[in-house]
Amino acid sequence: MDILRVENLSKVYGSLTAVDNLSFGIPQGICFGLLGPNGAGKTTTIEMMEGILSPSSGQVLFEGQPIGPKFREKVGIQFQSTALPEFITVKETIELFSAFYPNPRPLAEVIELCSLSDILNRDNQKLSGGQRQRMLLALAVIPRPELVFLDEPTTGLDPQARRHFWDLVNRIKAEGTTILLTTHYMDEAELLCDEIAIMDHGVILERDTPTQLLRQHFAGALVTIPEEAVANPSDLQKLTCCHDLEIRAGHVEIETSDLDGTIRSLLEAKIDLTRLSVHKPDLEDLFLKLTGKFLRS
Repeated sequence: MDILRVENLSKVYGSLTAVDNLSFGIPQGICFGLLGPNGAGKTTTIEMMEGILSPSSGQVLFEGQPIGPKFREKVGIQFQSTALPEFITVKETIELFSAFYPNPRPLAEVIELCSLSDILNRDNQKLSGGQRQRMLLALAVIPRPELVFLDEPTTGLDPQARRHFWDLVNRIKAEGTTILLTTHYMDEAELLCDEIAIMDHGVILERDTPTQLLRQHFAGALVTIPEEAVANPSDLQKLTCCHDLEIRAGHVEIETSDLDGTIRSLLEAKIDLTRLSVHKPDLEDLFLKLTGKFLRS
């Protein structure tokens, strides 16, 4: 069952179509990733799904009904940037936001779920990046939401803080909460998301589980060598064992299901392999293949 669904959703600004007739649903209880480069229409789509922005056409349905007061009582949102009250502590902030809801989570439950016990008495202005994100996640889950929007929640965090935040997200999902995640970190999307949709130019290009999408679009390994290592570009035409070959950003990228054969062909063509790299395709490779843009562009 889809907890949230968009039907023929569009947003037009003058001559610009930011979101172009989108229709898709998010099943209950999963972590769903909406990915896209800057300008893809992702933020506009999310804001319409959150009820912040009105669509030019189409509708957003929550549990089968157009979003309204019921929707706002049952969702939590962690924005990319949120101003916290100054000169009060983390504990006081949680108590303040809890007063806004008719049936908030108990304070102790919020503290335990979001690992806040070590910073309860700290002023909001003195929180580190990771502590601030834990705090904002706590505010999003206070109303016991059925659906939580997480908009690039770990941008700028160090690796340790990111991994800690991932643990918190998985704990929330384990309660049965549905999560809609946007992120520019592909390791994050691959680890947290049960399904992802890749969006560009206002439309969804592909949607499936990360594993299935990688299986559908890649035949094997990716071999990369600097373009400068190829003295004669015509040598690349001698490579007969490759599934796909592209020159991109100063590198030759070869997709192959026969790694041994590819390396033998490169050696026979007398191509310098000193800086050759081989890796298993990941979501960033997939994104680049589908859109021609790096996610962090």
